[in-house]
Parts: sequence; structure tokens; C-alpha cells
Amino acid sequence: MILAIETSCDDTCAAVVTDAGEIRSNVIASQGLLHARYGGVVPEIASRHHLELIDAVIGDALERAGTSLEGVDTVAVTRGPGLIGALLVGLSSAKALAAVRRLPLAPVDHLHGHVVASTLGPHPIDPPYLALVASGGHTFLARVTEPGAYAVLGQTLDDAAGEAFDKGARLLGLGYPGGPAIDRLARAGDPTAFDFPRSAPGELDFSFSGLKTALLYTLRDRPDSDRADLAASYQRAIVDALTSRTAIALEREGLERLAIGGGVAANSELRSAVTELGVGVWVPPLELCTDNAAMIAGAARFMDPLPYPEYLDLDAAARL
Repeated sequence: MILAIETSCDDTCAAVVTDAGEIRSNVIASQGLLHARYGGVVPEIASRHHLELIDAVIGDALERAGTSLEGVDTVAVTRGPGLIGALLVGLSSAKALAAVRRLPLAPVDHLHGHVVASTLGPHPIDPPYLALVASGGHTFLARVTEPGAYAVLGQTLDDAAGEAFDKGARLLGLGYPGGPAIDRLARAGDPTAFDFPRSAPGELDFSFSGLKTALLYTLRDRPDSDRADLAASYQRAIVDALTSRTAIALEREGLERLAIGGGVAANSELRSAVTELGVGVWVPPLELCTDNAAMIAGAARFMDPLPYPEYLDLDAAARL
């Protein structure tokens, strides 16, 4: 069994997953309400709360899985990318737990976790497939020929899709995180009320900065506009940009399976839109879309972990 730890941003996560991809436990302690008062994640506050929560979250994950550290064969942890202080909390804890029993340690790329999230559970996706990962910090398309690696085909050149949701929500006077807030408000609006731009910087690349600016100017020039219509139109523009590039990538690569991942994969309109692309679609449950440790264990299944004591001098990396 794999014990995995994820602390790349503001969620303190631990999970126990079998080598076959069965999720025995997946514990997520969110700091969302704490950071909502600041309108976004404060790195120093996130790191301090990881320190307070990490032991309890790991203990909870082991208890829910019906095991203990003695029943663990490998420890996996997010090495990056992410907030460096937050990453160090998880990495230090993982190294200590692995070292005390001389267990191997798998340092995992956080984005690799999102790419393979749909390989977990009773109905896993099989490669080759296309992965669309859209989160607060990253948006990209990747070809997965083997689950141990992925090849990026296109990515955002400025804002990530999740960041665009957060910034749009701030402009509309909604709460943080912005994605769920816009998703809820958009259900009462008309997605065709405003013709927001769909930037096309390249065949498979994304750009959302112009969309954010268009919303800003619309609010300035038409301050009495219906907020629900604005939210619905803004959300439709983001979803259209994501699905149009995905359709091109599927055709260009000759792929017939699609997996989506990242926090934006929880968006109800995106989850519906990808089912109309004419291919098999794997949409992970909501708890595997946002940051979680089960997906980190999922990626570790396809890695060669580092033996003790090779990982003792391993460092976190804000960028990989």
C-alpha cells in the first residue's frame, strides 16, 4: 500500500491507495474558509496551518484505511510545483515517516497526479488518452501514452483557467474560491447575453487574460448589467476555450479517450460539455478534481521510488 501526502497549496491531504488503484482513504483538510477573507491563498498562513494539521490528517488517513504505518510499503509525496513553504511541510513529513521504517519514497510531480487521477477507482482509463488539466495555477493538454509520463501538447500562455474564474469572481463581487461561486450564479443567467472573446494564441495553447479584461470593461461601461448573465457568459467563454482546443487535440493525435482533471474539472458546464466531444470521457469524482493525495499515490504507482537513504537530501521545488 502507498501512503501519500499532498501539501502543494492550501489543502492538507493524505491518502492510502493500493498498487491496483483502490482508494482506501482520501482525507482533505481544506483551508478555503480561512483564506476567503483575503480573497486568495496567503502562502505563509497556508504553511503554518499545514504544520498544525499534517499529523492529524495522516493519522486519519491511516485509520480510515484500516491500517498503520507498519502496513505501508511506500510513501509518496508532492515535490512540486506549488508554494515552496507548503511543499516543504509535506516533504519533510514524508521523509521522516519513510526513514523511520526505511521505506522507499516516491517524489511526485503534482501535475502528474492530475493527469492520472482517472486511472484510480473501479473504472480506470487506459492509455493512450488525452488529458485536459485545468486548475488555479495550470492549464494544459497532454498526451498520455504510458501512465508513467505525459507529453504536453499545449498550455496557457498567461492566466490559468482557475485563475480566470477567481479573478472574474472578484470583479463580480463574488466570494473565493471563484470557480464554484461563478458556477452557482451562472445557473440563473443567459450564457449568450454577452459575447466575450475566445482568445486563440495557437492551435493548442490557451489565453485567458483578454477575457478577464473584457469582463472588466463590460462592468465599467455597463455597470447595471445582470450579474447572473455576466457569470454565465464568462463561464461559457472559458469552457468554450477549453473544449475547442481539446477537440482539436483529440483529432490531431487520433485519440478516442479523454480524461479531465484539476479544480476546474469540477465545473458543471465543463463536465457536461466534454461529454459532447464524441469520445469516451473519464470525469473523476469531485474529490479527485481538487488537490488531493489519492492522485499523488496514483502517480506514484507508475514510478520507481527512491530507496532509503537516497531521498534524505531531497528538496521541494516551486517549479518543475
